[in-house]
Amino acid sequence: MIGTLDVIVLDCPDTRQLARFYAELLGGEVVGDDEDWAEVALPFSDGRPLIAFQQVAEYRAPEWPGQDVPQQIHLDVKVDDLDAGEAAVLAIGATATGSGTSTFRVYLDPAGHPFCLIRPSD
Repeated sequence: MIGTLDVIVLDCPDTRQLARFYAELLGGEVVGDDEDWAEVALPFSDGRPLIAFQQVAEYRAPEWPGQDVPQQIHLDVKVDDLDAGEAAVLAIGATATGSGTSTFRVYLDPAGHPFCLIRPSD
């Protein structure tokens, strides 16, 4: 195992609206709430994974079942060490995007879906 599933992130135009929707749908609780990012804790977990909602400028909703506008979702995988995590995911077929900060890095899975390695907050 390289890491643990920490956050499931959905792109959206309105973080608060979508957080309230999923909290109601799943019986969760909105635990983080601002214009750019909101989080919902699920009742059946020990606080992880969270479902998070990330505000995206000029958001375009997915077209189902077509792929003209594909689904927008990514996983955040928590690791203790970003460098070690990076080496491990590259070894199993991920591609580094070069995007990230000191607390997260973005990769593509073998099919091109983005995911992030994140490290615990200091």
